[in-house]
Amino acid sequence: MAPNSAVTTAEKSNTNNFTLLQVHDSDSPMFPEKQKATSRKQFTWFLLLKLHRVMTCLSWLTNGLKSTFALVKKRVSLADMSDEGPKSRGRLYRFIKVFLALSIGGLVIEIIAHFNRWNLHMIHPWEVQGLLQWSYMAWLSFREDYVAPLVLLVSKFCIVLFLIQSLDRLVLCIGCFWIKYKKLKPTIDADASDLEDPLNFPMVLVQIPMCNEREVYSQSIGAAAQLDWPKDRILIQVLDDSDDGNLQMLIKEEVASWKEKGINILYRHRLIRTGYKAGNLKSAMSCDYVKDYEFVAIFDADFQPNPDFLKLTIPHFKFQGKPDLGLVQARWSFVNKDENLLTRLQNINLCFHFEVEQQVNGYFLNFFGFNGTAGVWRIKALEESGGWLERTTVEDMDIAVRAHLNGWKFIFLNDVKVLCELPESYEAYKKQQHRWHSGPMQLFRLCLPAILTSKISVWKKSNLIFLFFLLRKLILPFYSFTLFCIILPLTMFIPESELPLWVICYVPIFMSFLNILPAPKSVPFLVPYLLFENTMSVTKFNAMISGLFQLGSAYEWVVTKKTGRSSESDLLALAERESKSSNEEKILRRHSESGLELLGKLKQSEIPSKKKRNRLYRKELALALLLLTASARSLLSAHGVHFYFLLFQGLSFLVMGLDLIGEQVS
Repeated sequence: MAPNSAVTTAEKSNTNNFTLLQVHDSDSPMFPEKQKATSRKQFTWFLLLKLHRVMTCLSWLTNGLKSTFALVKKRVSLADMSDEGPKSRGRLYRFIKVFLALSIGGLVIEIIAHFNRWNLHMIHPWEVQGLLQWSYMAWLSFREDYVAPLVLLVSKFCIVLFLIQSLDRLVLCIGCFWIKYKKLKPTIDADASDLEDPLNFPMVLVQIPMCNEREVYSQSIGAAAQLDWPKDRILIQVLDDSDDGNLQMLIKEEVASWKEKGINILYRHRLIRTGYKAGNLKSAMSCDYVKDYEFVAIFDADFQPNPDFLKLTIPHFKFQGKPDLGLVQARWSFVNKDENLLTRLQNINLCFHFEVEQQVNGYFLNFFGFNGTAGVWRIKALEESGGWLERTTVEDMDIAVRAHLNGWKFIFLNDVKVLCELPESYEAYKKQQHRWHSGPMQLFRLCLPAILTSKISVWKKSNLIFLFFLLRKLILPFYSFTLFCIILPLTMFIPESELPLWVICYVPIFMSFLNILPAPKSVPFLVPYLLFENTMSVTKFNAMISGLFQLGSAYEWVVTKKTGRSSESDLLALAERESKSSNEEKILRRHSESGLELLGKLKQSEIPSKKKRNRLYRKELALALLLLTASARSLLSAHGVHFYFLLFQGLSFLVMGLDLIGEQVS
């Protein structure tokens, strides 16, 4: 028979009356044995390919774990635990250590009880053998009757605070959505925006407060000097509080170079450097010539406004019917937001702050906390509100609250952005957050009597006390730390008061998703952001307690470390502006002293920076061990999601404690 021939046989079944058709063809699709035989080789190659991919993945994971463990070992061996200072040995740290010791002891006993199958409801009193088992049974009975109800009461209180704060966030997001949907934004009167006539340009003072800002002083002064405003109607004050003589000389040289180009700029240095930034600004505002100016724009040393900044902000003050407008605040934009994981997570937080909090409060309430920079004040509003005061570390929030109590209104411009940079190291970010969260509690203690006795409406008083201060500055860090870092691991050893799944999973993820919406490109970082926020709660809680009870660390002011990064457009502008002159050429143009002498001073100023290394943070490491201990206890009870949350939260605390996030210093 030919190979491709087919034989068809038809049979008739007597029982079912079906016709059976048999096809004898080796190539027929109805006869798959041949196909299976021919695809066996392909199937083998498919398995080998899958095996190769699995082995590659395992090799990658092994190398990653090996390098991670090597980095951790090196970090522990090189780190100086004394770097964190005596603050790490405060009451909070001692409390965490005691809690950790009890948790480890409890875990050991729970493991013994688990493998011996001790259970209060299954073992009769006469079946108890040994002192350890009797002690464990007594503890179970005492825990169920007395400890669990107390823990349950505290956890319910924190859950209520959590829901109230979540509702506040949800209302703010709805307000932001409404602004976007209706395309609402502050408007400018057509006559007010006409700046063609030089007489329409008001007198503007630009202030650049700085202190030891070696990396960024040049670019901030350069950006301010290029503001598009008539040169005879603007004055730039460089307010230098640096204690480094060489750096002072460099800043003077930068100011002198711009002055030679026709810019109305001057350099100020205080001999008595008290009050930090507030003292610096207060000293500058006391100059006699300030009375000739109507507005003051403030830029911190790392901020680089666009040339049209004043033309986009000043006209809002000239809007008819708005004589009570005291502040116009612009949004921050970050030049290094994609530098590392730490800056990406900070960008999420600050995008929500500006896009949602500042914009909604500015549009619906005409009040928000001044961000301390990238804003323009009406000088009359500053003077009538008492000027800059040195009583707290958040002088910007202080003047905003006092101006609000005096009836001044604020505007936030979400579409006007000013470039700046984010802290790239965990150390710098931690110190910045400590100041930002201790200062508001200091201010609340000081401002509460003035708020209660002010002439503003009851609604505005309630908003200031309950929403602005208590809910967003006190309750948020309190419940974040207490609920997720203390009560949650505690409930693993007291299962009678276990937190429901929606508290530790569903609601936090939903709220984190809302927080991340203003930065849509950061959606892949949703889970790291949630863990990061819980990890930072220990720093924020400690700062809040310090400010509330006036502890020593509440008055700390550490200038946030800058790297002096610039955007691509900034680099091009800088190259175009400075291509014709190097540092030595600038020196040769000075006539006040010889070029060689000044060059020698400049060389001396290039002091090699002190060797730094990453630190170990005790509170974070102690909490990491605590949460990992609780996750091990959760594993014994097969809690599921609780175990995974505690495990990953513990690992995130470990990463922070070992300073493995952000800038890495060799």
